[in-house]
Amino acid sequence: MFNKRADSDTSYPALSASLDTSGRKSHKVASVIGEDVTIDGSISGQGELHLDGTVRGEITVERLSIGETGQVEGTVTAETVDIRGKLTGTISAKQVKLYGTAHVDGDITHEQLSMEPGAYFQGRSLKFQRQITASVHVPAASVGLDGFAED
Repeated sequence: MFNKRADSDTSYPALSASLDTSGRKSHKVASVIGEDVTIDGSISGQGELHLDGTVRGEITVERLSIGETGQVEGTVTAETVDIRGKLTGTISAKQVKLYGTAHVDGDITHEQLSMEPGAYFQGRSLKFQRQITASVHVPAASVGLDGFAED
């Protein structure tokens, strides 16, 4: 009626990308916790979480984005964490970015940490400890059971 073909694609790009089953890497839509939501408990997932509300507990996701109205009281574990709101607790992530409106009170364990001017951070910044791959080899015959060298 309006020159629209019956087989035209009317899907939404964000939704169709997340539903792609052709073997290509799919783009997932972020889960959102709104400003008027408070959660007491743990949250875990494989994708991205955008938080504008309040969470009291543990968050374990691939990517966490805390908006300006977002608040976390607890422990965060993720690959990437972007903070514009408030976090009281601990963060363990490969990459952490504190924007100018961020307020973090707690320890951050990270590989990369960046802070914009105006960001507040009170706590310890701890680099991830890389495991030592070289092992020390002591021949079994040279050390006795009590730990001293045998003659």
